[in-house]
Amino acid sequence: MKKKIYYHDTDAGGVVYYANYLKYLEEARTELLREEGVNIGELADKGILFAVKRTEINYKAPARYADTLTIMASISKVKNASLEFTQSIRRGDQTLVEANTQLVCINSNFIPQAIPEEVNQCLRKK
Repeated sequence: MKKKIYYHDTDAGGVVYYANYLKYLEEARTELLREEGVNIGELADKGILFAVKRTEINYKAPARYADTLTIMASISKVKNASLEFTQSIRRGDQTLVEANTQLVCINSNFIPQAIPEEVNQCLRKK
């Protein structure tokens, strides 16, 4: 996914505010799932949600105003009730951020549940 950095993405030091990278990573995961045939909005309407359980993030270099970033996401593991993603944010050939994120499938009462079979089929078709 490509992302252009605007002034509102930056902090007083002129670099992307660190928490904004979490939003970019979320957007890339959502787009990846959509490409795999998983619409998280439709699932949410059915009471099937995915919540971030854990994120490990390594900031290597800053992004700045007017940069164009590439946010990468891949599914590294599918378990009974969770998904794990490996992600990176790059500017050209330079890696700015590396991240690993685990999502857990929950119901509308925020209780963990198995990932529905139709979602598993979409994610395991590779």
